[in-house]
Amino acid sequence: MTNQILITRWLNVFPELAELEPETRDVLFDVAQFERLRQGDIAYYQGQLCQNYVMCIEGQTRVFKTSESGREIMLYQVGAGETCVLTTSCLMAGNPFPAESNVQADALLAAIPADVFLRLMSSSPKFRHYVLSNYGDLLSSLITLVDEVAFASLDLRLARRLLAEAEDTRVVSKTHQQLALDLGSVREVISRYVSEWERLGWVRSSRGSIEVLDVAALAAYGAGDAALPRPALRSGSQA
Repeated sequence: MTNQILITRWLNVFPELAELEPETRDVLFDVAQFERLRQGDIAYYQGQLCQNYVMCIEGQTRVFKTSESGREIMLYQVGAGETCVLTTSCLMAGNPFPAESNVQADALLAAIPADVFLRLMSSSPKFRHYVLSNYGDLLSSLITLVDEVAFASLDLRLARRLLAEAEDTRVVSKTHQQLALDLGSVREVISRYVSEWERLGWVRSSRGSIEVLDVAALAAYGAGDAALPRPALRSGSQA
């Protein structure tokens, strides 16, 4: 596939690039490297220096932190038309990547070398505005995560995660273990909540996926509706 075809796909997914100064677009198109990563690949290791400003054209990556005990929690996902807030922060501050990123679905990325990114941040008002505006939106999503982890119980977070992952198809293509990793929990606790919601007819669980049957009930539950039943976990099992 030629670079021109890839550039066209890049523009289709990031239409904001068409609004940049012509000379800025020319620089971006000239230096961009297109990278393909396969599911399971590591995009960034914790402590790695960020060499590129990365824009996701297709696929999805997952950014997460791992505790000393080995427990993971997902910080956010980067899908088509999105950039990585931590990569942007690292490039601007010159710090190493503070988490880890792996590929959830085969990805095509446009990578802008760090030196060109920093030069354009200084010389191009439109590019700087795009990057900072995008950065602000992504930072808001991180603040939302902090709020949820600090103030929402695991069952509410799980209900919201299922709805977010299901989208139009109403199917979450993840195992209970993968959901546990995303939410910083353990599989047994996730399975107990899912089993209770399956009993109520809200979801249907099968091997490697969960189908959301009653969006309204799960949304109300995730919003904290006190009238809905709450699964009672065994003592010590809520993690």
